[in-house]
Amino acid sequence: MAGVTIQTPDGPKTVQVPWKTLTTVIVVIVALLLLNSTYYSVEANEVGIVQRFGRYAAPPRLPGLHFKWPWGIEKVTKVPVSLVRKQEFGFRTLEAGVQTRYAAKTRELSEESLMLSGDLNCAEVEWAVQYTIKDPASLLFNVRAPETTLRDMSESIMREVVGERSVTEVLTSGRQEINIEVKAKLQETLDSYGAGINVTQVILQGVNPPDMVKASFNEVNQAQQEMDRTINQAYQAYNQLIPKAKGDAEKMVSEAEGYAMERVNRSQGDVARFNSILEEYNKAKQITRWRLYLETMSEILPSIKSKTIIDSEIKSVLPLLDLDPEGRKR
Repeated sequence: MAGVTIQTPDGPKTVQVPWKTLTTVIVVIVALLLLNSTYYSVEANEVGIVQRFGRYAAPPRLPGLHFKWPWGIEKVTKVPVSLVRKQEFGFRTLEAGVQTRYAAKTRELSEESLMLSGDLNCAEVEWAVQYTIKDPASLLFNVRAPETTLRDMSESIMREVVGERSVTEVLTSGRQEINIEVKAKLQETLDSYGAGINVTQVILQGVNPPDMVKASFNEVNQAQQEMDRTINQAYQAYNQLIPKAKGDAEKMVSEAEGYAMERVNRSQGDVARFNSILEEYNKAKQITRWRLYLETMSEILPSIKSKTIIDSEIKSVLPLLDLDPEGRKR
């Protein structure tokens, strides 16, 4: 018999229980605990990594109900592989939504974002790294503290890439190139470590000059924008005037070429006509001379308003001349 103390309304009370019964109860409890540890469930966005006596023992378990050896023999670690995770640098998001709330700027965040560019200027670079787990076994067994490792790698590579560019490029035109280059280098380094992490995106959240020189940087940016605007206006005027001038020049050249061709063709026609007349003239000079005379007269006489025909033997033409050109009678 074994004494078992139980709590009653009247206070603690010791009850004598046979050893056999107590042993049976203990065995049943242990069996239930062991049975409860022989099955587990994997959610839709997870995979289960099974360790047998601490060693990786089986392929990742897909979503669903699975069984394993009881507690103490096999252990299952569930890894969310479909979840897109994010690490933030230089800023912290307190609440995401339509109006995102960010944490106040602290000294730690400022030191994290402050970087030196290739032209020895300072810039505050805020960025985020989004990633997923592509190989859960590598994540668990190849790298110690993968989150910290990823964070250190991201900051190191970003500083390296920013240090290769001028501050103007970092602030303006080079942001997309920086995103692409940092993502490629970060993924390459993670793969060399066998970290099992897939970097989906690197986003420059904000790039600003330090507060103490922000006013000067704004003036430089305004001057740059004004210069770009002036250049664009000049190109616009160029594109409007130069094609028009070229078109006018081509038109004048075409007209001149057409006029020259017309003159040449006309001259060639006149030469051909003269040669044909000369050939006929040489065949019959008197007839040709009369024909030319008559053709010329037929062109001249219709344009003369008043005509006087006289005899070739007359001695004086004065009585026959009409001195009134309009034909008025007195």
